[in-house]
Amino acid sequence: MPTYTYVCKSCAHAFEIHQSFTDEALTDCPKCQGELRKQFGNLGVSFKGSGFYKNDSAPSKPSSSDS
Repeated sequence: MPTYTYVCKSCAHAFEIHQSFTDEALTDCPKCQGELRKQFGNLGVSFKGSGFYKNDSAPSKPSSSDS
């Protein structure tokens, strides 16, 4: 389940919560009952290992039609 960060527009209270993709977004601050906004941060995708950059790929073979 992804973790979402919410920030209250009234009291600036920030908190994280685990929610399913199908869960409705929270709307009320647990401290002051003010309006919440979802704070977007870094993506949850991490590219590790070789093969993600041009210089990581195998060197190209010379073509045989260069004669």
